[in-house]
Amino acid sequence: MKVLSANEAKTHFGDMLLQAQSSPVQINRNGKPAAVVVSFDSYNSIEQLKMKLLKAKIKQSFEDIESGNLVDGDEFFNELLENN
Repeated sequence: MKVLSANEAKTHFGDMLLQAQSSPVQINRNGKPAAVVVSFDSYNSIEQLKMKLLKAKIKQSFEDIESGNLVDGDEFFNELLENN
C-alpha cells in the first residue's frame, strides 16, 4: 500500500486519486495512519461484503432461535466482560 503524508496527499491530490484507482493509499498525519483512500469500486465491494456478512449473521440467528440454540443474556454479557 502506498503511504503518503497528509501534506503530500494535499500537494499531489490528483496523483493520489489516480493511485487509489489501482490500490489503496494510506494517508498519515503526524506520522500516524489517519485515512485510507480507495477507489469507488473497492468501497462498494467492501460495503457489499459487509451487507452479505450481516445478512448471514441474521439468518444464522433465526436458525439458532428456531433450533433452540439460545443463551441467557446476562450470562453472555457477563462472559464478555470477564474476557476483556
